[in-house]
Amino acid sequence: MFTLFDPSRQKLPIKVWLEHADALEAVCLQQALNLSNLPFAQGWIALMPDTHSGYGMPIGGVLATREVIIPNAVGVDIGCGVIFERTSVKVGEVFKGTIGKRLLEVMVSEILRAIPTGFEHHKEKQACEAAERFEKVLESIELRSFEKPLLQETERACFQVGTLGGGNHFIELQEDDEGYLCLMVHSGSRNIGHTLCSHFNKLAKSLSGKLQWQIPAKWDLAYLPVNSPEGRAYIQWMGFALDFAHENREVMLARVRHIVEKALAPRLANEAFEILEHHHCHHNYAALERHDGEALWIHRKGAIRVAEGETGIIPGAMGSWSYLVKGKGSAESFNSCSHGAGRQMSRHEAKRRFTLQETLRDLELENVVLGKVKKGDLSEESRWAYKDIDAVIGNELDLIEPIKRMKTLAVVKG
Repeated sequence: MFTLFDPSRQKLPIKVWLEHADALEAVCLQQALNLSNLPFAQGWIALMPDTHSGYGMPIGGVLATREVIIPNAVGVDIGCGVIFERTSVKVGEVFKGTIGKRLLEVMVSEILRAIPTGFEHHKEKQACEAAERFEKVLESIELRSFEKPLLQETERACFQVGTLGGGNHFIELQEDDEGYLCLMVHSGSRNIGHTLCSHFNKLAKSLSGKLQWQIPAKWDLAYLPVNSPEGRAYIQWMGFALDFAHENREVMLARVRHIVEKALAPRLANEAFEILEHHHCHHNYAALERHDGEALWIHRKGAIRVAEGETGIIPGAMGSWSYLVKGKGSAESFNSCSHGAGRQMSRHEAKRRFTLQETLRDLELENVVLGKVKKGDLSEESRWAYKDIDAVIGNELDLIEPIKRMKTLAVVKG
């Protein structure tokens, strides 16, 4: 970790979990400098080793504020995160040779049939507990006019719950270092988070001239006081998106688990299919936390919380390693660490540099079974488009302790 602090350019220091400043892209650095000059930012800005430029705030960034919240510092996929399970199944005992590969292919095909990917949603309304809970909340309060356009989102949630989405979202079957079969799902709040962020970011911009501090519009960091009607509403709707995103992952994981267990039943004979571990974490959210005795709004955009002893999940790019880690409770990072490998090039650049055939060949060489309906954009998610996950982990060993590695066996992408 190194610190950037030039009093002539910034109000707060920027702490960066990379080896040197040259590893920090120019746009990402400028966004971090903008954060460091926010009048309500507290302490310092933290950039995790997977950091890269985002909208307004860098991905892999952590920002502490007092009494304000910034929709763009949470991002458009509110509640995006990862869920993980380790099963009692030994990979080497059930996935042998060509029969084992064929078994993985069958599972992947079943997953694609059971879980809509990309822009697809369910055709029929699904049970969604997060939507039901939030509708009861909305019934108990007096809605303000600026919230009413959002009411349709609880209905939409019932068609989106249990759907993967696209981009870097995935479902993976993995093998850990001990040879156990593991299941992992990375997804978020689908279009709900995007709608909420866009709505409240636009609202924050419209109010900017009436607020205490004037933030340059080009920074794209419009804020809401947390005690204002608009700020309280954003926090409440963000909570709904977090709740929905968690349920979305749980529903998908349950379906994947059922498919895997059913496919393996003939090969397991009388052996039980059990879940030995279950972990979950968000990586796009803001939360009120106490740091150094003060209540602060910690914005984690592409970062996860790892308080001392807390388990975190850090996925790599498809075909590489993913990690389970234990937090060391570092005050330097506001109890945070990276959320993944982090892009080292844009999607457009990845498609330009790597052909579909090269990406498919790489997965084949890594013995990874792929499930994807439309492969035209696959190279956007090539593992070469991402940072080396081992280097990312190596740069944050003061924040976390790696406790388990998992290698991709099969991946479903949107």
